[in-house]
Amino acid sequence: MREAVIVEAVRTPVGKGKPGGLLHAEHPVDLLARTLKTLVERAGIDPAEIDDVVGGIVTQAGDQALNATRSAVLAAGFPESVPATTVDRQCGSSQQAAHFVAQGVMSGAYEIGIACGVESMSRVPMGAAVLPGSDPFGPALNGRYPGGLIGQGIAAERIAAKWRLGREELDAFAYESHMRAHAAWENGEFDREVAWPGRRDETVRPTTSAAALAGLKPAYYEPSYEERFPEIDWRVTAGNASPINDGAAALLIMSRAAADRLGLRPRARFHGFAVAGDDPLMMLTAVIPATRKVLARSGLTLDDVDLFEVNEAFSSVVLAWQRELGVDAERLNVRGGAIAIGHPLGASGARIMTTLLHALEDRGGRFGLQTMCEAGGLANATVLERL
Repeated sequence: MREAVIVEAVRTPVGKGKPGGLLHAEHPVDLLARTLKTLVERAGIDPAEIDDVVGGIVTQAGDQALNATRSAVLAAGFPESVPATTVDRQCGSSQQAAHFVAQGVMSGAYEIGIACGVESMSRVPMGAAVLPGSDPFGPALNGRYPGGLIGQGIAAERIAAKWRLGREELDAFAYESHMRAHAAWENGEFDREVAWPGRRDETVRPTTSAAALAGLKPAYYEPSYEERFPEIDWRVTAGNASPINDGAAALLIMSRAAADRLGLRPRARFHGFAVAGDDPLMMLTAVIPATRKVLARSGLTLDDVDLFEVNEAFSSVVLAWQRELGVDAERLNVRGGAIAIGHPLGASGARIMTTLLHALEDRGGRFGLQTMCEAGGLANATVLERL
């Protein structure tokens, strides 16, 4: 089977997802267009060579409606002949976009493609695609899960309870995320991957402290859940969860033959893919089976992997994953994660893959594994091999 390789990867700095945030004034189509344009300029390729652009967006409404990826391709000035589509696998949307493009290259359907993602949560709030009075689940699904499905914050609380993760442990992980992300910025480790020189991720808080995090109140307390889930002890706060953000990221993926033809250096190849499902009432735990699945398919063990990226939707998600798999902290989210950097939903998969690629290069690692929890009890997992 043909190899799919990454030759370039860029991202925007991540902005606060509210009016006045770093990226709020920029329309998400233009934000993604800027990222796409930077990607091809850095690679030095003619965009007419691109067979397809696959973008991830979670809330496909308002400014992000009507196949916004195609709109961004046109806004970037690419030839009208370049097609595009938008996918939604919730928080893993742009990681799934990377899977689709890489698999297209490996199958021979594509020679060159772009996987990307964008989310402007300041302009298009979460849930904006659900019309007032509508039920996106339907009676059959609601009947299967009496009491209905739950929100991600409640799922994070259930995970903290099941794995006996205390508030101090959750907050300590969040603190470390901020410290690592700040150190990465100070050491210039994000300079190559961020497309806007002089701008930093806006939600990294180098001045936070254990005391400040400990002073935050639980963010998802609802009396109605006390009887249904009596195990919950209400430990999840805004401090040990990812914030609301704006951002975009993109990766240029092609066959090794195309890279050779264009004189481009393959930087990593896609070594393995997996998608997993798990209990939707735990919702965020599928990263555990997804990791095991992608390792088995790749013929690797945990010891073979140099760096891991597990999306920090909540501290409890990553700590439960770590407790189950026994991965040491020195290989996990080494430049911080979404708690500090931010989580612009549709962009996060591509953002994490961009960070993972650069971290592998800077540290001389060979294999990197990325996994993301997704609403509905889903997760993607990807293994990259640095070349």
